[in-house]
Amino acid sequence: MTTKIKCYYDVLGVPRDANAEDMKKSYRKLALKWHPDKNPDCLEEATNQFRLIQQAYEVLSDPQERAWYDNHREAILRGGLGKGDNYTDDSLDVFQYFTSSCYSGYGDDDKGFYAVYRKVFKTIFEEDVPFMEDKDSDFEYPDFGNSKSSYEEDVRPFYDFWSSYFTMKSYVWVEKYDTREAPDRYSRRKAEAENKKFKDAAKKERNEEIRNLVAFVKKRDKRVQAYRVAMQSYQDVGWSSTAGLEDQMANHEKSKKHKDNVAILRDQLLEEDEDNDIDKKDEDNVDLQDDALEDEIQDLTLDQPKSK
Repeated sequence: MTTKIKCYYDVLGVPRDANAEDMKKSYRKLALKWHPDKNPDCLEEATNQFRLIQQAYEVLSDPQERAWYDNHREAILRGGLGKGDNYTDDSLDVFQYFTSSCYSGYGDDDKGFYAVYRKVFKTIFEEDVPFMEDKDSDFEYPDFGNSKSSYEEDVRPFYDFWSSYFTMKSYVWVEKYDTREAPDRYSRRKAEAENKKFKDAAKKERNEEIRNLVAFVKKRDKRVQAYRVAMQSYQDVGWSSTAGLEDQMANHEKSKKHKDNVAILRDQLLEEDEDNDIDKKDEDNVDLQDDALEDEIQDLTLDQPKSK
């Protein structure tokens, strides 16, 4: 049975921006409460709790240790960066969604194009939330919507946001060096610089994965295709006013010109697929492999506090 890792701030019962004096007061109060000598009826529980309180205070009372803990807190709480642990990044594997076999049709049912990718992008966003500085903000990411979503109000904002996606994850779990073990300031700065390279590389790879998925989805989005056809038709006809646009669009969609444009767009999409070496007949068998990051994770050493 895996023991849930508790946040050191929660152990001491203080907020993450607590000052040194507040942490000391809380530590003394809790240490007195859970001292084994004062809890003979629950000796084992008291001993474990007392030790945890000591560990938490030892780390958070040291400015350098606290800074390191703050930077790696999320990974630690998820089971990584501990003694003997190898952190596994369980982010959504987006490569399984680079194929039309992951959805069935363009309806609004659970297996349809819009439901599948709405869930995918919601999952990606929710994975980033724990790493946001202000988790309680009212920010809401643009939703993927459904087949009836407005292009201007929903579809365009969605692709504008996700096409320039940047992961919020820290990727501290790919670091190679424990800066606390550096013998001097120069060595520590050098280790920090090397760690930053590893983190930046991991972030870049994730950003490219998501942006490529966005491009893949956008190319197949019927709402985008319809908008492009409508805009092309608008330019061809040379409308100079938006007055009566809805009526004109309704009539135009029935016209031969509209049907011709749809046929042209379909041919263009097929040509683009061929240029990307995707055989339309074998599209369901596309199998894109995700190169797993296999980085060695350094131990998080929590020594017993030194006796005074």
